[in-house]
Amino acid sequence: MENKFKVGVIGATGMVGQRFISLLENHPWFDVVCVAASARSAGRRYEDAVSGRWKMTTPIPEGVKDLMVYDASEVETVANQVDFVFSAVDMSKEEIRAIEDAYAKTETPVVSNNSAHRWTPDVPMVVPELNPEHFEVIQYQKKRLGTTKGFVVVKPNCSIQSYAPVLSAWKEFEPYEVVATTYQAISGAGKTFKDWPEMEGNIIPYIGGEEEKSEQEPLRIWGHIENGEIVKAQEPKITCQCIRVPVLDGHTAAVFVKLRKKATKEQLIEAMVNFKGLPQEKNLPSAPKQFIQYLEEDNRPQVALDVNFERGMGISVGRLREDTVYDWKFVGLSHNTVRGAAGGAILCAESLVALDYITKK
Repeated sequence: MENKFKVGVIGATGMVGQRFISLLENHPWFDVVCVAASARSAGRRYEDAVSGRWKMTTPIPEGVKDLMVYDASEVETVANQVDFVFSAVDMSKEEIRAIEDAYAKTETPVVSNNSAHRWTPDVPMVVPELNPEHFEVIQYQKKRLGTTKGFVVVKPNCSIQSYAPVLSAWKEFEPYEVVATTYQAISGAGKTFKDWPEMEGNIIPYIGGEEEKSEQEPLRIWGHIENGEIVKAQEPKITCQCIRVPVLDGHTAAVFVKLRKKATKEQLIEAMVNFKGLPQEKNLPSAPKQFIQYLEEDNRPQVALDVNFERGMGISVGRLREDTVYDWKFVGLSHNTVRGAAGGAILCAESLVALDYITKK
């Protein structure tokens, strides 16, 4: 694409911000021209601001090393340089909602990794393969904000990516009751083993707020627009436990499902591997060619072998078998900071460009 979109990353120095920076290196549509963070990082070169706390395994991209870090709260200054921003700011929910709305009101679209706006009725929370039709609620949000181009879009919680796509692929079989246990990587807390040595050889059976998100956010994704708001679906009923495990990247889910309509194992696998959506149809730059892969081996999916499937943007599923209490059970795996965070947000932005919601200023 000639004349790439000028992109800003607010919250650029944290782990998800760093993942945005890494994934956007050499992006065919987007060029990072502005980085912003907290006041304590402002005024420094990006390379200096993340010195000693760069958490990616790849080097800092050359194109951003010398960018001066702006104070994310200087909204007009940042907004004047970009066509849209990615948000990964580390603030209270109230502060995040306020700053994301402030950027939107400068006619700067915001694609957010944060949870603060996930339940704002006219803010779409989107996995592009699952519910791109929810972007249609943006027109009502713009009326509320008083904007013509500016709006906020969010992506959902990282943990649901390992099982919600499977349940979407099985929609024709009508899943109505789900039990899920997620085994979540430490990068989901913005940590590495260097930061969190007590996680080595350990599990913690609690992640604050995660179980409610895991049970409720899929219902919003499967909801519908009514009177300018997204109304969540009533089914399937989901109950979830979320456990932190000593893995750097990759959220695994063990899932049990009841279906109203009978299905064979072959039908369920076929529905998964053939499932695709807007990103595949439009051949978007970050879209996995194969969204969900099914692995026949009894010992797959494994984080060590499968977390980077389709550059971390695909979902890996295995161990699908009939259950003695529920109808079926399976194990799913997704990359929590790629598909589940920055990569998912970038795919949302590509979808918004493809659908003409994001245009150049």
